[in-house]
Amino acid sequence: MSLPSILLIGMAMSTDAFAAALGKGAAMQRPRLPDALRAGLTFGVIEGLTPLLGWLAGVAAARYIKAWDHWIAFGVLALLGLHMVWHGIRPDEADIPPRHRGFWGMALLALGTSIDAMAVGVSLAFLEVNIALVALVIGLCTLVMVTTGILLGRVLGAVTGKRAELLGGLVMIGIGAAILYEHLGGAA
Repeated sequence: MSLPSILLIGMAMSTDAFAAALGKGAAMQRPRLPDALRAGLTFGVIEGLTPLLGWLAGVAAARYIKAWDHWIAFGVLALLGLHMVWHGIRPDEADIPPRHRGFWGMALLALGTSIDAMAVGVSLAFLEVNIALVALVIGLCTLVMVTTGILLGRVLGAVTGKRAELLGGLVMIGIGAAILYEHLGGAA
């Protein structure tokens, strides 16, 4: 997998965390840089670990489904992308996270936004990819996006977060289609 694809995955995986951070930043009273960095670090570590867990599960199952791996990768990425697009376009104010206080509330919110990264890890187990690099990029992108999202939250609010999630979903669908095209083109 190329570095631009890895960066796109990192950015796409961090958009839902960015949307949550915008909502959290909007709910906070004048978020400060140390608060934003603490939230970014919490989200980044959790978002970086979950693709590793997914990858381990995928590696365990890989030998059983090797002939279909590119279809599985495409299906998982396309479904995640469609889910992100759906959340990006539906007008549901219940998606705006409630005000969380403390580490555990932040960690639960981070875990909730990182389930898709675990599924991406599963799909990456079927491809030639350096999972440590992918996990690091996802974690770093999330750190930056959440820190920025917290600080921008008061100004931009949840509307921008919805658009970021929509864009991230479209990127995931595009990456899934590119994987499928590459494997089908290579097989011909």
